[in-house]
Amino acid sequence: MIKRFSVLYVGQIDLENTGLDGTPADERRYPNERLVGAYDNAVALAKHMDELDYYCLWTAEHHFQREGYECFPNLILLGVHLAGLTKRLKFGGAFNVVPMWHPLRLAEDFAMADIMTGGRLIFGVGRGYHSREVETFGAPVIDNEANKELFEEQMEIIFKAFNEDSFSHKGKHYTIPADVPYRGYQLKDITLVPKPINNPVEIWQPIASGRTLEYIARKGIKGMVALTGELLVNQLFSSYRDIAAEEGRELALGQDMALGIGYYIAGSQQEAINTVRPYHDERYKWFAPFGFVRYTDSQGRAWGTPGAPSRAPTIEEGVEQKVWYCGEPDGFIQFLRDIEERYPGLEDVVLQWPEGMPWLEYKEQLSRFAKDVMPAFTGRG
Repeated sequence: MIKRFSVLYVGQIDLENTGLDGTPADERRYPNERLVGAYDNAVALAKHMDELDYYCLWTAEHHFQREGYECFPNLILLGVHLAGLTKRLKFGGAFNVVPMWHPLRLAEDFAMADIMTGGRLIFGVGRGYHSREVETFGAPVIDNEANKELFEEQMEIIFKAFNEDSFSHKGKHYTIPADVPYRGYQLKDITLVPKPINNPVEIWQPIASGRTLEYIARKGIKGMVALTGELLVNQLFSSYRDIAAEEGRELALGQDMALGIGYYIAGSQQEAINTVRPYHDERYKWFAPFGFVRYTDSQGRAWGTPGAPSRAPTIEEGVEQKVWYCGEPDGFIQFLRDIEERYPGLEDVVLQWPEGMPWLEYKEQLSRFAKDVMPAFTGRG
């Protein structure tokens, strides 16, 4: 049963000349005074969501994006700042790119933020996909197996740091603690100081290609599936539930998952489609080259995989595949009720701020959703 509504804001600045025929993504260049506009957007968004009783603002960690699409390099620092400007809203990392961190620094920073905000940060982890940032920080991402191996060792350390009073670790990439003398004795173990005060730590990870699905289901990490065609959503949700059952976690379909959708509310479906088209298309100008078009063909194969389409999708196809909802509020309520019926364990829906949509326009969309759609689902226990 859907209980909570959140927003994913990846950190784009106010983009101009959007759409397929607009400025090519790789030709966008912005000076620092424009790039920092993402932080003004984040503050305005957080305050507005807090006033409207949304649950969580999810943001994305990325680096070096002079193109203006994803401008937040540190989600924990951002979350602490925004928590100080709001009252109840939570702030989620969607996602801290673990291979670009030392795992103990990431665990320490989150633990400190957990204390400082009274538990208002949600810990999210990812393996990364931008070669420009991950490889520049000295970690592999082009070599998927090397990336996976590093990430899983890092996560083993983070789990130990969060959950054990003291610990040690010896692996391919890390030896913790260092084998050195300290104050007259040889180091054998260490303790994370501080530890999170809200334990066990709730951890989320994205599920896109499905390559990490088995890992997170076995580890009890919650999964977020965003802007994904309904056939693939069903495959991913079902697989997560089945693998969790093998580990002794009996879940309802959709439980421990979040579903991210795009939307635009207007007087008719066609009006909404026409309005949101340039922002939808701007998103895929940027993301399609990374392989993140999670629309599917009739067999459930993601676009860009063998046998499936390789071109960028249209908003009409997004609506058809229930990646996006476009239309009136009553239709949106029914859209979400259909999702509830299909996935009875689903509690979290994450709304996408479309890339390029001006803040004042999206602010109005959030207000309409909170007034005309959200009350049909919240406050039901």
